Amino acid sequence: MKKLICIICPRGCPLEIDESTLEVRGNSCPRGKIYAESELTQPVRTVTTTVAIEGAAIPRCPVRTTLPVQKALVGRIVRTMKGVTLRAPVHIGQIVARNVLDSGADITVCRDL
Repeated sequence: MKKLICIICPRGCPLEIDESTLEVRGNSCPRGKIYAESELTQPVRTVTTTVAIEGAAIPRCPVRTTLPVQKALVGRIVRTMKGVTLRAPVHIGQIVARNVLDSGADITVCRDL
């Protein structure tokens, strides 16, 4: 039996999932069941990090993936972004990297600098 806290809404339902049958208990809505099944079979995360930027008022620029990516790729994506340096000005939504690590997600700027 695996235990999780659902993060889909602010309610934070405590979930129990039978790993052999994928039976979910404790969810207050259908979204909790979908979340629990996804976490057990193919967990995904939205990656947020910062990259260096030259010519801006601050030295780092926040970026994120446009889509959730496989949890196993998160560390590799963050390490890849450590080697990126942007040049100001940059704008929200500007693409920094397309299809990062063949994940299907782009990396975009989250702040005008």
